[in-house]
Amino acid sequence: MSDVRLGTLLERARDGDRESLQELVRELNPVLWRVARGQGLNAEDAADVVQTSWLELLRRLHEIRTPRAVTGWLITATRREAWQRRHRTRRDGPAGALALDGVADPGPPVDQRLLTDERDRVLWTHFARLSQRCRDLLGIVAQVTRPDYSAIAEAYGMPHGSIGPTRGRCLAKLREMLLADPAWGA
Repeated sequence: MSDVRLGTLLERARDGDRESLQELVRELNPVLWRVARGQGLNAEDAADVVQTSWLELLRRLHEIRTPRAVTGWLITATRREAWQRRHRTRRDGPAGALALDGVADPGPPVDQRLLTDERDRVLWTHFARLSQRCRDLLGIVAQVTRPDYSAIAEAYGMPHGSIGPTRGRCLAKLREMLLADPAWGA
């Protein structure tokens, strides 16, 4: 979805069109989730951060001077909220950990989880070795069915035409690292 189309949706939402607002949320919510999780937040904190970002957009709906920049505005708001949340979490410590001690885990069997956890550990170890630019780019395009390259280009300061090739190089690098790791094939 182009930044012009997203800007049009924002303008329609300003005029009270709920469907335009819902479409904006459908398009950008996966991106905001990735931004929040990329800041090191767990799923619960990321959900709160994304929700807070959308609420902030609603509060400031009529203050945004450049509707086409809504993606960048939301990404910035999400990053700031995530930083604040992470700072508060570090300061306050883990909440509710004792309350969860006696709760049964409804997840898959332990042996399946061990295999999945090991595979994920290897994958994320190599993913973390990629450049920040690759991690950001792959994280966003993995979350969106049809990523809006214009919005990504604006948010990350990349030329529109370099996003696809950069994504390809990042994936090739990750693939190369995984194939060279004996733990990946085991």
